[in-house]
Amino acid sequence: MLLHFIQKNFKVLLLSCFAFLIPVSVFAEPLFNLPDLPIKYEFIFFALTLISVAIFHHQTMKVALTGLFVIVMYKLLCTDFEMIHHIGHEWKILLNLFGLLMGFAILARHFEDSGVPQELPRFLPNDWKGGFVLLVLVFIISSFLDNIAAAIIGGAVALIVYKHKVHIGYIAAIVAASNAGGSGSVVGDTTTTMMWIDGVPAAEVLHAYIAAIPALIIFGVFASIQQDKYQRIQKEAPKKNKIDGGRVFIVLLILAGAILANVYLDMPALGVWLAIMVGTTFRETPWKELPPALKGSIFLLALVFSASMMPVEELPPASLLSAFSLGFISAVFDNIPLTKLALTQGGYDWGVLAYSVGFGGSMLWFGSSAGVAITNIFPEARDVGGWIKNGWHIILAYIISFGILASLWGWHPLPPHKADPNAPTIIKEATH
Repeated sequence: MLLHFIQKNFKVLLLSCFAFLIPVSVFAEPLFNLPDLPIKYEFIFFALTLISVAIFHHQTMKVALTGLFVIVMYKLLCTDFEMIHHIGHEWKILLNLFGLLMGFAILARHFEDSGVPQELPRFLPNDWKGGFVLLVLVFIISSFLDNIAAAIIGGAVALIVYKHKVHIGYIAAIVAASNAGGSGSVVGDTTTTMMWIDGVPAAEVLHAYIAAIPALIIFGVFASIQQDKYQRIQKEAPKKNKIDGGRVFIVLLILAGAILANVYLDMPALGVWLAIMVGTTFRETPWKELPPALKGSIFLLALVFSASMMPVEELPPASLLSAFSLGFISAVFDNIPLTKLALTQGGYDWGVLAYSVGFGGSMLWFGSSAGVAITNIFPEARDVGGWIKNGWHIILAYIISFGILASLWGWHPLPPHKADPNAPTIIKEATH
């Protein structure tokens, strides 16, 4: 009876708990003292949340919100954490992420209804190479557009060309292609944009493509063969198919709005929604896409906000090995707060880090915003075991391509961004 009551009134109970904690947030002093442990409590709670997400993958939003509540409760009641100050730093990233996730759900429907995806089979090879070419296109799109949009577009095309039968390994490959394509461009991924805003020159992340391109070839071939065996590309577009120029224009307008608002206003979500509003004047807007996208968006925001409250001082010293390790950590820790911690710490080779945290998040479906966004289209992909089992080629590609990057480029760190100007600067020598 109690379990049924909690499930039925989950949202009300959770909101009530958060409302109770708001007055507590004004106190800086902890109300309770817990015994010290070798691992900080925040990491334990966050790890339990991620494990629960893996086990209860059909209740991911509830699990993430519950984990967020526990972490917030601990931070407010047992530490001197200043929640209001923290929210003041995080609200812009969270708002942008929410706006992009919801806006690109509408973009994907406009694109699917435009008739363009139905025409693509005419230009794609009929065998596994057609799937590989599609992944290459996602990679290229992500280099000048946010990886979320690239993944959504790739997923929308895959739905059409594979008649709604898309292998989970190929779904993972779409996410990996979007993350790899955005890793070397400051307008291609939220993490690289964060670096750019923080003062990292655009050219300093470009060498991420030394690893991203070989990675695309490795996982792209394996995933395309997987998909071809599961469902081959539709050979011909419908004879009565007609391109809707208005919807194509809306798609381009949304993409342009995201890029311009990101460059000039640091608010890409604002540009996306202004373009959507303009589109409503001459085409019906698919508002029905928002409710299913809302759950995935709330889930990601809960994880990102939880991760942002992890202790900053816990990152290992910047090095080639630590950057490689962060690729695996980003699969479960989310690359956005990881990047923020790295920028605060400083002393990284930002192109190496951009690749590791950007592409590394592809190893699990909730490791990147692109993965969360595409599971709104393919809910069956919210399966940790299935993602790893069928997307094993992504892990292989990460290891091999990082080795290529380390061999050809090495490690060339920049001075710390946030270091104390009165403290001595220690930068490791570049290695080859």
